[in-house]
Amino acid sequence: MATNRTIAPEQLEADIRGGVIDTVLVTFPDHQGRLVGKRVDGDFYLQEVVANGTENCDYLIACDMDNNPIPGFRFASYDTGYGDMRAVVDAGTIRYTPWIDKTAIVLADLVDVDTAAPIEVSPRQVLRRQVEKAAALGYRSMMGSEIEFYLFKDSYDDANANGYTQLTPHSPYLEDYHILQTTKDEYILGQIRRHLRDAGLPVEGSKGEAGKGQHELNLTYLDALAMADANAVYKNATKEIAALAGRSISFMAKYDFGDTGSSCHIHSSLWTMDGSESLMPDHHGEHHMSQLFRWYLGGLIATAREFSLLLAPTINSYKRFQPGSWAPTGIGWGTDNRTLGFRVVGHGNGMRVENRIPGADANSHHAFAAVLAGGLYGIQHKIEPPDPYIGNGYEAKDLQRIPWSMVDAIALWEGSSIAKECFGEEVHFHIANFARSEWLAFNQSVTDWERRRYFERI
Repeated sequence: MATNRTIAPEQLEADIRGGVIDTVLVTFPDHQGRLVGKRVDGDFYLQEVVANGTENCDYLIACDMDNNPIPGFRFASYDTGYGDMRAVVDAGTIRYTPWIDKTAIVLADLVDVDTAAPIEVSPRQVLRRQVEKAAALGYRSMMGSEIEFYLFKDSYDDANANGYTQLTPHSPYLEDYHILQTTKDEYILGQIRRHLRDAGLPVEGSKGEAGKGQHELNLTYLDALAMADANAVYKNATKEIAALAGRSISFMAKYDFGDTGSSCHIHSSLWTMDGSESLMPDHHGEHHMSQLFRWYLGGLIATAREFSLLLAPTINSYKRFQPGSWAPTGIGWGTDNRTLGFRVVGHGNGMRVENRIPGADANSHHAFAAVLAGGLYGIQHKIEPPDPYIGNGYEAKDLQRIPWSMVDAIALWEGSSIAKECFGEEVHFHIANFARSEWLAFNQSVTDWERRRYFERI
């Protein structure tokens, strides 16, 4: 098994004093899952940041993709003055970034400047609360994810200058498991794997995927929070490494309607607190599932529609859910059936459920929180899953469907008493306000599709 290797604070201090490291990135995930924060001088990191953290404007978790402040939040607004929040270093997340010279990166938790109380609506805290709930019940949550992306021959600057049109995928044909084409891509993918490995991420490998220029890189499963943190570093690093080589990578859920969408399949299971044994298998249970696993799965299915904003957070997310596309449309489950929203796979301690709903655009901290909250809800309420679906899930007539649009997802989230129960009223409100603002921004734009369709012929 690959290992998750971080740098001890004492090692970082020695390397800063010895001139090996001179810059530390103090970061945290924003609502979209992007890493934001500050670059600080190594000596200043040791003198000030280790003890006191960094201060950052609180609008960073209350703004849109363009960093425009979003109105309507309780947490941060012009009425509250957009004050500061403190980013407190999590010393267990230090890594070196071999693709950036003499630099380390660390993740931080956001707290109130005056009281040091955790900021509940921050993505790491949203997930941490679910991990704490699981621990209180005696469960350790383990997760892994398969995040797909597209590699393009265009640089990010060239893609932007062309309005993100006329993009050139790195492969002229579908490269699913294709060794020749992935060898042609290896000058980028090899760098990504090696740099991530050298940064201590638990890299397993990469493979070509079902689109032109599409790839998947897998990390070994970890504790839920550690895995979400690793995903944030992985996605940021992958873009940086591609950019340094004059190429671009996209984690859009559906960058082109005619090509395969990019997913973030989430594999999850519950273990004993010491991590010695999975609680999911039962050799004598139906489908070899323990009763705990059945309730966990039942909860995932029962909450999937109402929690969809955490699994599919953008306008583009919902373009991915198309029949025969490798992305699910029906919320059912089966054993090793890729046409459904949930797939039970593995044996023994490796037994787990794969949630195939999230796209690559998902914020891992939010998506993992949704999975864990749904599973715990099922356990607490002893929700039995339906019978497994046999056959082509795309053609199923009796399965509930993933919301077809963000409008439907917003309505389901806003009306969900389960979401309020699982995440608390403040987080529920915060997520809803973000989603409404994204939908409003989309509706205040005119798309290329509209101009092509209506400009001359209407």
